[in-house]
This record gives sequence, structure tokens and C-alpha cells, in this order.
Amino acid sequence: MTGHAQTGRRRWRTGLAVLLAAVAVAAGATVALRLAADRQPEPGARPGSAAPTPSAVAPSPTPPPGAGVTGPLNLLMVGVDTRVSVPGWEPHGDAVLIAHVTKELDRAYLFSLPRDLLVDIPAYPRAGYDGGRTKLTNAMSYGSRVPGKPKEPSVAQGYELLRGVVSGYTGLRVDAGAVVTFQGFEKLVDAVGGVDLHIDQRTVSLHRRPDGRHRDPAPGGGGYTGPQMVYETGERHLNGWQALDYARQRYGLANGAYDRQRHQQQLLRALVAKLQAEGLPRQPDRVEQVVAALGDTLLYAGGPRIVDLAYALGGLPADRLVLVALPGEGVGRGSVYRGEQLEPVGREFLTALKEGRAEKYLADHPELVVRR
Repeated sequence: MTGHAQTGRRRWRTGLAVLLAAVAVAAGATVALRLAADRQPEPGARPGSAAPTPSAVAPSPTPPPGAGVTGPLNLLMVGVDTRVSVPGWEPHGDAVLIAHVTKELDRAYLFSLPRDLLVDIPAYPRAGYDGGRTKLTNAMSYGSRVPGKPKEPSVAQGYELLRGVVSGYTGLRVDAGAVVTFQGFEKLVDAVGGVDLHIDQRTVSLHRRPDGRHRDPAPGGGGYTGPQMVYETGERHLNGWQALDYARQRYGLANGAYDRQRHQQQLLRALVAKLQAEGLPRQPDRVEQVVAALGDTLLYAGGPRIVDLAYALGGLPADRLVLVALPGEGVGRGSVYRGEQLEPVGREFLTALKEGRAEKYLADHPELVVRR
């Protein structure tokens, strides 16, 4: 593999660590790696000696990485269940989260869009898609289609179409993004030793047994059979499979998929808190281990260089990451369910966010803020 390819892969992997941690902590560690390399002595220089300069005039100081990165920034995070073992399966956007970083880069708002949100998806000739009004999750699957290669969907293409739809719906420019598979998220949580989370309601798993094994399909289809993992309320420590499983559940919850969205946001904030508690930004070797563990389970798509984005946002602490719950309701004709739509208070939040009024809007609508 060439040096250029290796650099590209490192940026690809690091991007997920940056974005999944809400661009808060792992970002700083990425920069630490770069700065350590920059401080290496010139070839032939004596230890402790200054590198020679071509003239007596001191060179102008080099701006730090990220000096040119300004806010506001919008970061799109997509969780995908690829189910590669299922013939003809296409990736779906099962979790769609957006982190909006303020103009001053000192606060971020994290919110979710319902995967079943009813949206207008434009035509996408690269995938042979003619456009239509359908669920947001379908943007990833429709966009991933590669004409002539039905068994080789392109996650990058799917993300491109999904990004355009999200931008069009919210009115926000997407500056960078990441796509992670379920397996990638599980690896990330395990790589940092699990997360501590407050379980806010009793949650019974549809998919897993208490020992972590997948439940068996019910005879004749239509569900699963066997003992179920149960997440009781209170403070809990979750490993990778538990965190992923908990974040997937919606059946049996009071508000279904909207409770699931909140749980996903809480997990991301817990991940940020865990990284901070371990001092990961100051442990370059440890960060490399975390990044390497992710493998090819992610895709990073960004505008600013990762090192610049990381440096600019590396000091954003977990308690400045505000979780926002946008309420919604079902849309349909008669008894036919078509999807979801945000309630007016949620749509108005997006307008306030775009106009830089999010803090005041949430002060006026505290019910939207997730407290734990």
C-alpha cells in the first residue's frame, strides 16, 4: 500500500473517532499525534539543539492546525445496518444524527432526524433513482445502488444522497460526516472499555439474549424466540454489544423510535465523557489503538482536513454537548402509515439553529432538552 493510500485510510478512520465523539475529545488526540511528529529534531541535529535557520531573521510563526476553521459547523453522523449476509440487502440510514457547532466553537447541539421522516428525495442519476417522496432512511439505500452491480452497493454514494436530503430538509450546510456500521460502533465502545450510562426506562431487547447471543428467529418468521436481555433503570456500565443493542430498541418503549433516538444521543455523550475521563486526548498510542480497532467499518466524508477540524474542536467538553429531542408524529392516509413528520416546535428549532438563536429557543422550550 502506498504512503498516500495509508494516509487516506488513517484520515478515514480518524474521522469517525472525531465525529462519533461529537468532535470533542478524540479530535484533540489526533492533533497530539501530528504535533509530536512536528517536534522531531531535524536530521543531524544534536539533542536539545535548535534547528538551523537559513537567515538571522526568525521565521513567521506557523499558524496552528485549525486556525482557519470557523463556525458554525454541521456534522452528519449516520448509523447503518448493512446486513451483508442477506443477498440483495442495501444499506439503510438507521440512525441519522446531526451535531451543530456554534459560531464560537464552544457549544454543540446534537439532535436526531427520524429514520422514517417523510421527505422529498431528488433524482440521483448515478444510482438510477428518479426521485420521490418517501422515508429518509431510503435515501441511503436508493443512493447506494450501482447500476449493473446489484450485489455491490456503494455506501459513499448512499451517504452523498442522504447528505443532500438532510441539508435540504434542515436548511443546514453539512460540513463533514461519517457513516458507521453497527459492528463499527460496537468495536468503538469496546475499544474504550465500555461506557457508563443512565438507563432512563426499562428496556427489553428484541434481538439479544442475556449472554449476548442473538435470539433465534421464531418458527415461521415474524419475530424471535428465547430469553431476552433486559436493561433495568439506573446507572449501568455497557460493553460494546450491550450499547449497540440498547441503542437499537424501540418496541415496548413509551415513545417508540423517539425514545430510541434519545438513547442514541445519550450513548454518544457518554462516549465523549468516557474519553475525557481517561484523558485519551493526551495518549497518542492509545488513540491509535482505538482507531485501528475500527477497521473498515466506517466512512469519513469531510470538507476541512481532519487535523484542522480536530484541532479547532478538540477543546469542546461533554457538558457543552446539548442533546435536543425533536418530537414528531405519524403521517398517513386513513389506516395507511407513510412515515413521520416533525411537530412545529421541532421544525422551528431547525430555523432557530440556522439563524443562530438555538440557545434562546431552547430556553423558551426547555422540554426539548434531554437532561440526562
